[in-house]
Amino acid sequence: MIFLLTVNYKSSHLIQKLIHSLPDRNEVSYKFLIINNSQDDIDLIHLENDFISIINSQENIGFGSACNLGIRSIFNLDNQAIIWLINPDAYLSPLQLKDVVEFFEIYPNISILGTVIYTLEGQIWFSGGRFIPDQGAILQVDPIHERDQDYIPCDWVSGCSLILNLKNFSEPPSFDPAYFLYYEDLDFCQRYRTQGYTVAITSKFSVIHSPSSITNQNKFHKIKHSTFSYFLTLQKYSPIWIQLMFFIKLFIYALILLPFKTSVSIGKLVGIKNYIRYTLKNP
Repeated sequence: MIFLLTVNYKSSHLIQKLIHSLPDRNEVSYKFLIINNSQDDIDLIHLENDFISIINSQENIGFGSACNLGIRSIFNLDNQAIIWLINPDAYLSPLQLKDVVEFFEIYPNISILGTVIYTLEGQIWFSGGRFIPDQGAILQVDPIHERDQDYIPCDWVSGCSLILNLKNFSEPPSFDPAYFLYYEDLDFCQRYRTQGYTVAITSKFSVIHSPSSITNQNKFHKIKHSTFSYFLTLQKYSPIWIQLMFFIKLFIYALILLPFKTSVSIGKLVGIKNYIRYTLKNP
């Protein structure tokens, strides 16, 4: 069984487009699960039917925690399932979901699979990630188009379109709830990759994505969360001198921006403040 999983935050109009991109259910058995992080999005209730389920969180618990809620629910229903985690502002390219099932039958060793992500203009937005902890470098690369292979291993894949093969997990895989938004996918892949799980990227499946169509609704919160999450990632994986170097650079940059891009600057400074508070509570 394939489960498509998405997290809603004031995006029911986008989820409708995602639903319309799904193939005929007569071709393959699948279900669609929405974790609702915005209780005031009253239009969402109209989307629920016999194959679309909604789980309401009591508040906006963040992307990773909402994904965990959905993953646990699916794991309890079918611990052999395939979960396709997809952003609400993305939709499937023409494909048959049965091809996804066949892919994991051929390559059962893959536990976390990313897909190529295109923009609305047809440009590649993501096709593989590399992480160099000793340099604090979080990179997007394009390895899959350089080789004629069904997949290649990579360091991390985007949570915008991430497929989990639950057969390889003895318990529900989970995102670190300390991440509210941004970099939780890199941390997720890094943790499981170091445990021996295979993380890979494929060009056989893809989605079309409208980048930041949700997060750009409030740039202050976007920058605040991304700043916090970036430093949390460096703290977990990079040497202390790398952490200090980037901390000083970003702090100075935020101060320089203050007179010109005040909301951006304050977002970075609040993100830094929240990170300091977090580290003091979690030494």
